[in-house]
Amino acid sequence: QVHLVESGGGLVQPGESLRLSCVTSGFDFSTKGMKWYRQAPGKEREFVATISAHGDFVRVADFGKGRFAISRNNLQSTVYLQMNNLKPDDTAVYYCGVWGDDDSWGQGAQVTVSS
Repeated sequence: QVHLVESGGGLVQPGESLRLSCVTSGFDFSTKGMKWYRQAPGKEREFVATISAHGDFVRVADFGKGRFAISRNNLQSTVYLQMNNLKPDDTAVYYCGVWGDDDSWGQGAQVTVSS
C-alpha cells in the first residue's frame, strides 16, 4: 500500500550538489515522520537523516552534518534530501522510508560521486 518513489540521483563530481526527492502515496503522509538511508555496494544500509511529521524536528547523521539537509512538503506528500559538497564516500543507493516502518522503502536513487 505504501508507495515511495525516489528521484534526483546521478553522477556528479566531488564538491557538487544533488537534491533527492521522494514522492509518496498510499498513506497519510502528513502524520508520519520520514527517513533517508543509503547503501553502498558490499556495505550495510546506514541512516542518513530523518524528519518529523510536521518538519519541526530533524536529525542528520554525523557524516552529513553541515552538508546534508532533510525537508518535506506535506501538500505534495514529498520528502527531500539536499546534499551539498558531495564526497566519493557518499556514493551509494539512497532510499526513502517511513519512520517506524522498516518494511516500506522506495526503489532507491543511485548517487555516484566521481571525477
